Formats: sequence, C-alpha cells, structure tokens
Amino acid sequence: MKILLISRYFPPEIGTAANLFYELATALSGRGHEVTVITNFPWYNLKEIPKKYIGKLFMRERLNEFMILRLALPVPTTHKLKLAVGHLTVPLTSAISGLFTKKPDVVYAYSPPLPMGLAGWLIKIFRDIPFVMGVQDLHPQCYIDQGVLRNPFLIRFLEGLERFCYRSATAITVHSEGNKRHIVEQKGALAEKVKVLNNWIDTDELQPLPRINDFAKEHGLAKKFVVGYAGTLGMSQGLLSVVDAAARLKDYREIEFFIVGDGIEKKRMIRRVKELGLQNIRFLPTQPKSTYPLVVASCDVGLVTLNAKVNTPVVPSKILSMMAAGRPVLASMPLDGDAPKLIQKSGCGICIGPEDPVGLAEQILKLAENPRKRQQFSESGRRFVVNEMSLNKVVGDLEELFEKSIWKHRQL
Repeated sequence: MKILLISRYFPPEIGTAANLFYELATALSGRGHEVTVITNFPWYNLKEIPKKYIGKLFMRERLNEFMILRLALPVPTTHKLKLAVGHLTVPLTSAISGLFTKKPDVVYAYSPPLPMGLAGWLIKIFRDIPFVMGVQDLHPQCYIDQGVLRNPFLIRFLEGLERFCYRSATAITVHSEGNKRHIVEQKGALAEKVKVLNNWIDTDELQPLPRINDFAKEHGLAKKFVVGYAGTLGMSQGLLSVVDAAARLKDYREIEFFIVGDGIEKKRMIRRVKELGLQNIRFLPTQPKSTYPLVVASCDVGLVTLNAKVNTPVVPSKILSMMAAGRPVLASMPLDGDAPKLIQKSGCGICIGPEDPVGLAEQILKLAENPRKRQQFSESGRRFVVNEMSLNKVVGDLEELFEKSIWKHRQL
C-alpha cells in the first residue's frame, strides 16, 4: 500500500504530534508499506534549527524506510505569529506537495490545524484517492472554550470549515468515544465514517526504567519524592493550581515539583513561584525525545492537568506516556471527559476535579505515604497500555481502516 501522511509537525520538532507521526510512519513502513510524509520545515520547540534546513524552500529526504517532503512559503512574520500563519500556509504547501508525489493509495491528514483537512480533500479530489482525517483536537471548539475565539463570524466560518472537512473525508479517526459523540451529534459527521482509534504509544521504546537514573542524579532528584509534569505549559492546562499545591506542601522538604516543558503559561507560573517564595518547584525547558523516557522515569507521580473551561472530551497523551513508563498518574481535570474514564478503567491512578490545589496537595501526600498503592497503579497502567494502546495494535487497526477506505472509494 502507498500511504501519504500529512502533518504540520514532524521531527526534529519536539512534541506530541511530531512524535506520533514519526512513530506511525516508522511502523507503517516497517510493515512493508511505501510511506511518504509531507510536512513543514522544522522550527517548533527547537532552540536551534539544524543547518541543513536553513534557507530552503523545498527539500526531499529519506528517514529510515520512508520519504519526507518539505515545502515552505516565504511569508515574512514574527516568531509570535509564525504558529498562526503556519496554520494557513502549511496546509496549502501540503496540498501542493501532495499533487506532485507518486500517486498514493490513501492520504491521512492530521488535524490540528483544521485546514489540514482541506489539504487532504484537495489531494483526494485531484489524485482520486480516499482521504482519512485524523482528528486529534476538536477545533475550533477548544479555542471557543478557552475564550480565545469570540468573534461570531469567525466562529461560524471555522465551524463551517470543520463540517466541510468531516463531510469530505472518506473516514475519520478520533481518539475517544466522547470525541466521536461530539463530532457526530454536534457537527453532523456520519457515525459510520468515524472510528475510535486510541492514541498510540511505543511501549517498546517507553518502558519502566529505574527511578534513580542519570537524569535524576544530574538534577538532584534521587533523594526526593518527585511530582513531575512534562509537556506543554499552555492556557488549557490550569497549571497555576499546581504552583498553589506546591505552596501548600512547602514544608514537606522531601517533596519536589519538577516541571519540564514550555508554553505561554510558563512565565506566569515562574512569577507565581517567585511571589510565593517557593523552593520546592523547579523548571526545565522541553527535552529531546531521546531524554523523555528518563524524564518520566525520574517521577514518583506524574501530573496531568486541564482547566475547568475544557469541555471537549480530550485524552492528554501524557497519560499514555506515564502508563507506558509504569508511573502512577495524578490527574486534575473536568470529571465528565474521557480521560477520567481511561484512568479509572486502566487503574493507572487518581483523578480529581480541575484547578483544585487543595485536592492535589492531599492526594500527593497520600501517594507519598503509600508506596504499595503507587506500585499497584504503575503495574495496572503498564499492563493496560500494552494490551490496548500499543503502537503495533493501533497501527494495525489504522492499516485495516486504510484498506476499507480504499475499497469503499473504489466502489464509488
């Protein structure tokens, strides 16, 4: 099967989307498929852009057993606007690249950004192939929930674009039952087109490692009870409640909060830490993918947070990472979403309501005092993710969906 994958993000960029698509491309090519990835030139979450990408508008490179095509439009913009501008330019360049590749059997486009659905549709029309849309975040709803998107005309336009993408797709993947209900009941997607496909995690790469490791020693974590957070420090995470929880535990010298990542909320968090005079919380920038397993292994408890405004049934990928690494999860988020259901079903940890520093502090103390319970959460989470959410299992399900989509398209 010749498979075309389209994503705005891809390594050497650092982040969930980049990692997911790299793992998907590697797994599919490892199964004997001819895989081509169309993506952007790297910049996101990178301190330094590799020299081979600088000053180029087009590039073709081979990685492992698959091909990568990169095409860029030279649009002058500031760094702050680059993310927003790219939401428009990258789908366009992706569609152009897709028209000049060797004809694939199927195209799989990753959203967000939402306009990537337009790229998939254009390739479907001009190459006469099925288009499968992978919906990771529910756009524009997540921006509406956070109050970032308020203009009623823009909201109607983006919701119209969303519905168009769902109608145009041969099939749609979402990562939870709640997401499926949302796009079927509220956005009009046909239920028979939507398949729930769990986000995958490479359980061979991310395995339980010793708590006392080189990373823990380097950062003075070996003799601490470490409450760790590794990921985006964004507007939807409600991370100021974590700082406030640390303030409530400041007299427990053995407990340390360790925050790894970057995002728009980081400055506010650091400012709050300074205002409160806290010594039990530290920050590190986003770490390379190769270091991430040691970051997770250095935690006694892994934090996953969402603020009270999150109404979409999102399942943060951090939960899967903690489960694969055999670390107990402590989540603070709206309790009616799909993530709390996953935590309960898998037995990987505890979930409390959103933005609750008192509750967070209480649960951290309970976990610190109960190593047997932590071990139980660790073992249950690892077992569940290996059986239900491993890379091999989910990619096999996606491979089957591609085959069905190709057959369906040929019947039209």
